[in-house]
Amino acid sequence: MNSGVSIQTHQDFMHRCLQLARQGAGYVAPNPMVGAVLVHQGKIIGEGYHQVYGKAHAEVNCIEQAIANGHAGKFPESVMYVTLEPCAHFGKTPPCADLIIHHRIPEVVIGSRDPFKQVDGKGIEKLQKAGIKVTTGVLEKECLELNKRFFTFHTLHRPYVILKWAQTADARIGTINRRLLISNEYSNRLVHKWRSEEQAILIGTNTALADNPELTTRLWPGQSPIRLVIDMELKLPASLKIFAPEGRVIVFNTRKQGKENNIDYYQVTEDTSIVHQILNALRHFNIQSVLVEGGAQLLQSFIDEDAWDEIRRIENLQLTAGHGLPAPIIRHASLASKLELGHDSIQFFEPDKSIRN
Repeated sequence: MNSGVSIQTHQDFMHRCLQLARQGAGYVAPNPMVGAVLVHQGKIIGEGYHQVYGKAHAEVNCIEQAIANGHAGKFPESVMYVTLEPCAHFGKTPPCADLIIHHRIPEVVIGSRDPFKQVDGKGIEKLQKAGIKVTTGVLEKECLELNKRFFTFHTLHRPYVILKWAQTADARIGTINRRLLISNEYSNRLVHKWRSEEQAILIGTNTALADNPELTTRLWPGQSPIRLVIDMELKLPASLKIFAPEGRVIVFNTRKQGKENNIDYYQVTEDTSIVHQILNALRHFNIQSVLVEGGAQLLQSFIDEDAWDEIRRIENLQLTAGHGLPAPIIRHASLASKLELGHDSIQFFEPDKSIRN
């Protein structure tokens, strides 16, 4: 069947798929965010997105909505749009490619191919063997950006790394033995939104002691990330908020390996880069993204080893600290964008590709 749908219309429907997919942010990892719409004669008759990890995929929710609205008879003359290649394997749910074939949907338009080794072209192949017309690469750049964490994990075999800190106008991130509140309430809320979008959040020993952070998303709806902390000698007191029984904690240390209650102890060595040991551990734990929130030494280690994908720096343009802890020095980066929230300037950096490549 040739639907006669123009490329521009393909893009319009794929934009809607992307809008739907983003609603799964913070809820579906380590699965990718996926959106789908079903179109009959230029009109959407069903739409859905992957809402919760382990539950129905976007294509399932899309088809079920169309059936509930009484459109099942239109399926043989419809087009399915989906941001990511439909799965072809049995995981926590049955293959979506089989579902599309079962409902005799004759055409599927896909944003990007799935790099996961159990899919990686197999979904497309299964659809084509069933006689379904498949178009790929529609808004591919946008679909890849949507799931940059998922794609980084499955193609580069490491988590997506975001470095974040707040600094004063004179480039200080804190003072000795005293917590310094730098960012304003709007920036703080944004940080909690960022936390809800990542699987894990990492801090060093000194940050845990000096700030005693909760590392939760209490200022934003969504799941709190897995808390990661470096405690080489296991000297951090159990009373710290980071060790609260709600949620999972991973402690990187040189003393022991194993699990106790909600805490995983992951043993590292001091003769190898702690950054790469952490990244390897997160790959082992199937953690696809990490937000590194401090301290300065830990952040600088990621920067010096070019082991990052984004830097988000919050600068209070009116606050100075005089003496204090120097902020990390950004290297091999370019400014991608900027956001002003009151007196806070939030700068987003990306790696300098000429250096990386």
